[in-house]
Amino acid sequence: MNALYEKSLDLNLLRVFVVVAEAGSVTAAAARLYLTQPAVSAALRRLTEAVGAPLFVRSGRGLALSARGRRLLATARPHLEALVEAALSPAAFDPGTSERTVRLGLSDASESWLLPRLLEVLAREAPRMRLVVLPAQFRNVGALLSTSAVDVAMTVADELPPNIRRLKLFHEGFVCLYDPRHARPGKRFTLERYLEHEHVIVSYNGDLRGVVEDALGLQRKVRVSIPSFHGVGDLVEGSALLATVPGMVARQVVALRPALRTVKLPFAVEGSPLELFWRVTSEDDEALRFIREHVVRIARSPGPSP
Repeated sequence: MNALYEKSLDLNLLRVFVVVAEAGSVTAAAARLYLTQPAVSAALRRLTEAVGAPLFVRSGRGLALSARGRRLLATARPHLEALVEAALSPAAFDPGTSERTVRLGLSDASESWLLPRLLEVLAREAPRMRLVVLPAQFRNVGALLSTSAVDVAMTVADELPPNIRRLKLFHEGFVCLYDPRHARPGKRFTLERYLEHEHVIVSYNGDLRGVVEDALGLQRKVRVSIPSFHGVGDLVEGSALLATVPGMVARQVVALRPALRTVKLPFAVEGSPLELFWRVTSEDDEALRFIREHVVRIARSPGPSP
């Protein structure tokens, strides 16, 4: 393939050749191409030199294709037509027939409430589209998008490269999740009582620091640190552990484990807004726009989690 690209042939010469063959003369072709007659003649000479054989012969006052010219026209014209069609025709995207696979980066806090609803949309409107979901969080979302490992991502993030677009979806604070059969924060849930309890925390760094330590500089009695929110409900239920989690995570956990409860924290931890991210170069990709629009609608609809 590299040898093909290394050959010195201006593909614009093929366009001139096809128009001359269709018009039957240099004069008529020049008018159609908005070029001068000498420019068209020069283009034909360059193409003839590159091919190494005459492409036209004189026929009265006009030109007729040689045998080599007829073969070239038969091959070149459909390809040129296809290229023009591809360049000028808008991309057609039909969700009902599309078999596109979209790579979606999701934070663990969003996966459980977004995916079921998004899959319902696809089943109804785009039954052949498929999703590949990868874990995304503030440390890796920039790399996932920049390397095209994912097409769209929904998570929290700080600074990102300028080629990444971002859209704020919503901003929700944290609450304390607990099992009232074993832990009793009480009606007057003070910071002192909060710090007396043992905690399960989610740390993407694999250490004993979570959002409270990072935001407030406090140090909790951490019994266990886990890498995602998926296991929080399992650990809190049946124990005296407290878990400080985003409100949407807490609602999802309580929906599955109705014995658990939440209580407002005795301090403010707002966290970062949940945002949608995509590459600038995919702005006009209709399939990805379809996915982005539905993600935004689901995330901004009343109660983004059960």
